[in-house]
Amino acid sequence: MLETIVRHGTRNTCKLRFDQDSQEMAYFTFDGIETTGIVEHFFSTRMGGVSTGHTASLNFSYSQGDKKENVDENFRRAATHFGKKVEDIVCSQQTHTTNVRRVTADDKGKGIVRELDYADVDGLITNEKGIILATFFADCVPLFVIDPVSHAIGLSHSGWRGTVGKMGKVTLDCMAKEFGTKAENVHVAIAPSICQNCYEVSEDVALAFAEAFPRNDDMAREFLLRYRSEMTKKDIEDCLFYQKENGKYQLNLWYANFRVFRDAGVPDENIEVTDVCTCCNPKLLFSHRASKGKRGNLGAFLMLV
Repeated sequence: MLETIVRHGTRNTCKLRFDQDSQEMAYFTFDGIETTGIVEHFFSTRMGGVSTGHTASLNFSYSQGDKKENVDENFRRAATHFGKKVEDIVCSQQTHTTNVRRVTADDKGKGIVRELDYADVDGLITNEKGIILATFFADCVPLFVIDPVSHAIGLSHSGWRGTVGKMGKVTLDCMAKEFGTKAENVHVAIAPSICQNCYEVSEDVALAFAEAFPRNDDMAREFLLRYRSEMTKKDIEDCLFYQKENGKYQLNLWYANFRVFRDAGVPDENIEVTDVCTCCNPKLLFSHRASKGKRGNLGAFLMLV
């Protein structure tokens, strides 16, 4: 499977690993997040679960036609990876908002063994140890946020609406309000999601991004240096989006979220950006676009230790 991954860059701090106990569950981690020493984390793949058919096999969605007992077992395996139980997981309730919720031990198990008593929550933050934050994806962008000074964490879901709304900054602002987080201390990771080559959008979406992210050639150059040693002026101009002959646009959510964190004051060296696309790797990762909606959900999991 390692040989089949389509990667888009050279700075591969986003590493594919296998569960040491079962050797079945494959997942991604980020080197920079691990060096903080205060969290455990992973972003799942399709490998290592019990689901079948279009949700095979490590599916974390109860709403995509999978059997409940299969999803329950998949969550159990995710929790076991942290040495925890499913009762320690707290799930988001995503509707492409920029709403962020502070969770505590009182929220443990919500979304799996307990009913959710909140809605429209695309981001979770906490400063309590032993709570596994969980958000879910099938092309949208997972955002991991770690504050090693205040010992606080955030985990957010950012599709195009969330990215235009600058979900990364909203998450940071909520952590600043609740925990005293300062952007200059934070480590973040932009995890596997859809790449620019695969993400076609309409003109209204492109115009919204043009307004939210004014052209910045220096920042585009810095971002592109993560993936290549040489670039043209057109590469820089097209970094956020470019128009095609059919009138559609190819949008770069990785760059936009990088911009969000840079503009918010997170140091460049503290921002890890994936080079793995969900849509380019449909055998390894669930992708809404690649599967035309017939898929399961990937999971991002983050716990303060």
